Amino acid sequence: MSRLIAHLDMDAFYASVELLRYPELAGQPVVIGGGRRHQPTTNADGSRSYSTLRQYAGRGVVMTATYPARAFGLSSGMGLMKAAALAPDALLLPTDFEAYRHHSRLFKAAVAEVVGTEPPVIEDRGIDEIYIDLTAASGGEWRRAEAIARHIKARVFERTGLTCSIGVTPNKLLSKLASELDKPDGLTLLGFDDLPTRIWPMPARRINGIGPKCAAKLAALGIRTIGELAAADPAFLLAHFGRRQGAWLHEAAHGRDERAVSTRSDPVGMSRETTFDRDLHPRGDRVELGAIFTKLCEQVAGDLRRKGYVGRSIGIKLRFDDFRIVTRDTTLAEPTDDAATIRRAAGACLKRAPLERRLRLLGVRVASLRRADVLPPKVAEPPAPYTPSLFDAAP
Repeated sequence: MSRLIAHLDMDAFYASVELLRYPELAGQPVVIGGGRRHQPTTNADGSRSYSTLRQYAGRGVVMTATYPARAFGLSSGMGLMKAAALAPDALLLPTDFEAYRHHSRLFKAAVAEVVGTEPPVIEDRGIDEIYIDLTAASGGEWRRAEAIARHIKARVFERTGLTCSIGVTPNKLLSKLASELDKPDGLTLLGFDDLPTRIWPMPARRINGIGPKCAAKLAALGIRTIGELAAADPAFLLAHFGRRQGAWLHEAAHGRDERAVSTRSDPVGMSRETTFDRDLHPRGDRVELGAIFTKLCEQVAGDLRRKGYVGRSIGIKLRFDDFRIVTRDTTLAEPTDDAATIRRAAGACLKRAPLERRLRLLGVRVASLRRADVLPPKVAEPPAPYTPSLFDAAP
């Protein structure tokens, strides 16, 4: 029986959710990534007025953009100021993660209803994408897999009002590539015989696992497409990338991937971070930084409690005005979801970081997670002695 794996990717997810709320923006270039000050205003006649990128000033980034906005070259992760230079009249909306999480739960529940196996073999890859093992449900038959995928797309649209794109192939690596080929609202079935025409012309960096540094190194070696990577001598790849990565690059370029769809969905960690509108100095702006630091710790603690996890590893992330990134972490004796405990541990990490330069970004992370409901009852203990961090107000 042929293995058939689907990758489902919601189309411009954040932007599409916002268009449900503001349907009059359909077909227009819209960017998601602003703050609360970019909330639309309702006029006396009931119409709405929207911020544009032309009016934006700050250091935010594009979370996502509608397809008309992408036509101007806008993409996720791009700085909003750069986006403003490319498409100054594009509309700007604030992010609303509660709405995105709600629609994420809806589309995943819709998929589980359709798959047909019990339990459904679904791997959660984040708020807007999943892998689905269709092998058992389809009997390994392509035609049945296609019918199931069409049913999934229809059910997702019925339950959410949103479209998705699905790639169905023999493995996860190819399915993720295939789901991007016919966006938006696409359904792509792809076998190994299709690699030369559909996969090999794609940039090598599109392979999930080839990051910017690896892509740059490949380009320096004259390898820019997946096809060029597939044609490269394996010995050449091993010589330049080492035994493990070189072998993986060769296998990936030929569409080989034996990874199973994993139903284990426990997250590795949870984090919150923010990029400042202006650089903040650890001493001169410590009151403002202290408030932001505390809020990040409270947000991470809230995320942990809402999802039912506790964690032992507490860390911080700093990006300075020269774009250098520094991280520090510590391990607690017992896992926690308590904001004050996280704040104390993160503050201790902060004391071990160099804080001479201005900061562009600050983040807090909790890792080494465990389900809170499987822990033994906690014995009440007095709180650990508090040691002020640099971001605290002077005594």
